[in-house]
Amino acid sequence: MPQISSATTAASLHLDPKVPKLGGKPTNSEAMRVAKDFESVFLAQFTQIMFSGLKTDGPFGGGPSEDIYRSLLAEEYGKALAKSGNFGIADSVYRDIIRYQEVE
Repeated sequence: MPQISSATTAASLHLDPKVPKLGGKPTNSEAMRVAKDFESVFLAQFTQIMFSGLKTDGPFGGGPSEDIYRSLLAEEYGKALAKSGNFGIADSVYRDIIRYQEVE
């Protein structure tokens, strides 16, 4: 199973350096953007795991290039699935972000 590193996650979420760090509160639009990015990364990892069981054969199958292509394809599938809005992960994450902001 692929492991997610914090560096990969931060790069995948396209974190904006202008978003306030600890102690600052992001705006609602920034919170929704981060929630949608999280959903996209989650679904990309999900589809990446689905690809891991597929075997390739033939003269052009396998190898490190195919692994790279599959990871890029999984990332695009994650973006497309998140954009469809059928999963609700972003909505749930957004509500949690807003709730945790109110606690502070």
